[in-house]
Amino acid sequence: MLNVIQSVLSAVVGLGILIVIHELGHFLVAKKSRVGVLTFSIGFGPKILRRKVGETEYALSAIPFGGYVKMVGEDPAEEVSPAEREKAFSHQPLWKRAAIVAAGPVSNLLLAFFIFACVMVFSGVRTATTTVADVPPNNPAAQAGIQKGDRITAINGRPVEGWTDFARRIKDSDGGPLHITLVRDNQTVEVTVNPVKKEERDAYGDKREVWFIGIQPQDSVTKVTPVVAIGQAFQQTANLSLVTLVALYKMVKGDISPKTLGGPLLIAQVAGQQAREGVVTFLIFVAILSINLGVLNLLPIPVLDGGHLFFFLIEAVLGRPVGEKQRERAQQVGVVLLILVMAYAFYNDIARFFEG
Repeated sequence: MLNVIQSVLSAVVGLGILIVIHELGHFLVAKKSRVGVLTFSIGFGPKILRRKVGETEYALSAIPFGGYVKMVGEDPAEEVSPAEREKAFSHQPLWKRAAIVAAGPVSNLLLAFFIFACVMVFSGVRTATTTVADVPPNNPAAQAGIQKGDRITAINGRPVEGWTDFARRIKDSDGGPLHITLVRDNQTVEVTVNPVKKEERDAYGDKREVWFIGIQPQDSVTKVTPVVAIGQAFQQTANLSLVTLVALYKMVKGDISPKTLGGPLLIAQVAGQQAREGVVTFLIFVAILSINLGVLNLLPIPVLDGGHLFFFLIEAVLGRPVGEKQRERAQQVGVVLLILVMAYAFYNDIARFFEG
């Protein structure tokens, strides 16, 4: 029961952070653009708490899966008085409207970047070493006599320059015998290992066969400067964004099963697990979720931010806004599509629950 409560609270905190950051992005850029903001709400539906400051009402609403920022003249069909025209969203230049809409998902990507950078600065960067952390039984390494704590120094007489070099040379071995030099209790030991093939998936979900010997490396934590952390955080955010896009493409194509899609129950379960691992692990999970939210919102699907940006792109090409009827029909399709995806994610969550 305690784990369930922790999972729910962790999910609420994690999703709450993502929603606030996302809507805050829209809000701040709208304010900077001198667009009037009528409502800043975390959640949808009936308002539980509300407070008005100036022209803006800040609210906490009953349905926690999302939020919204309502601006003056947000609907192009809405009549705006001459006094409010200057601060109406629909009367702003195209680039300002695009900036306001893009600010939400971009804020999520920036949050992930900030979390990664902070984790690297304060906790260091974890890198795999050539020291053996574990040797699962019935693998080539175990059969050759490699033990936990051994430090691998060379393969076939050539020094090993870190775990990445070691793993690459095993995968490039074509199954030939590997003469491995290692240090055990300050003594040099020579062993011969015969790699075997196994099937694995890469970061993009593609299957491939690789040679392996079956050892797990020991991690080492290296302190880095803020400049290095910023560079690595940017690269990590970009890489995970690309992985998310490719995974979505492969899911639509059918290469990845849609059963991998998860909803709030899966998020709560994983959030609870990560929270029990510690604050740093939980923050990294929030960063990954933030990237997913940012990338998904940039997809050109009506009702999402990416859909609005797509309409703006058409407007820029045609020199006039998309017609009201066309926009409404597209948004209706987008709403139906979004509901179907959410329903399927809920179904997957429930199926996983009953499957244990």
